[in-house]
Amino acid sequence: MCSTVVNKLRVVDSHFHIWDPAVQHLPWLATASPAIRRRFTLDDLAREYAAYDDVEFLGGVYIEVDQEDWAQEDRLLAQNKDPRLLACMLRTEVGPSMRVPLHARGVRDPLHVDSSPRGRCLDPKFIAGLELLAHHGLPFEVTNRGEEIGDIAQAFSRVPALTMIFDHLGNVKELDWGTKDALSQIAELPNSYIKISGDEPVDPRVAEYVKQVFGPKKVLFASNYPVVLASGSFRAHFDQCRSIFGDDPDFFAGNAIRAYGLTVSV
Repeated sequence: MCSTVVNKLRVVDSHFHIWDPAVQHLPWLATASPAIRRRFTLDDLAREYAAYDDVEFLGGVYIEVDQEDWAQEDRLLAQNKDPRLLACMLRTEVGPSMRVPLHARGVRDPLHVDSSPRGRCLDPKFIAGLELLAHHGLPFEVTNRGEEIGDIAQAFSRVPALTMIFDHLGNVKELDWGTKDALSQIAELPNSYIKISGDEPVDPRVAEYVKQVFGPKKVLFASNYPVVLASGSFRAHFDQCRSIFGDDPDFFAGNAIRAYGLTVSV
């Protein structure tokens, strides 16, 4: 009897979260969709991938969850020895004297939250912090308001050596001239990457434009699990990404490995 060998699509998920509301205080979760107001683990994410016979989940990058106690989050991740946890991007306030946990691969300082004033990305102290990250070879996870994409392009153009990884298609909603110009400026930076992530159902027009301007080596697949469940499903997002990018091994794994400096092999 002949057996069919399936060449599986190997996936490194560049953006997922895990949390336990019984242990962690996540104020924003109180007003979030009921679909995500519970405990989520790496096993939950792995089950989503296991539903595909032709997909192998290699692991992924944990992104901070905007909890009040940053130190507790740091400890929880340091204690998590799951081999599928390939890297952690943890919370800090970017500046000349920022804290960076030793086990973090890089940091995120959300620029899209209400507590972050418009234009903060252009503050000299923020730029100085980005320069320090670049000097130490630490990536910065960029989460911005879509309407500030022009400011973002201006700020990050000042630190071209920095590895910058943009979440959620830069959070842009419209492809007007200014948005296209800002995305093009960011794409031209030597160490810029951008994620197609399930924050809301992905606008295929924006995804196609990003695919065109960033090119095949700078666009990363990201599930944004479990937040993706608030506005849709993991399967719908994953299938949409496959329809746009095919089973491109760089999009689904290789680019994340390069962007974050992971040691997993594909």
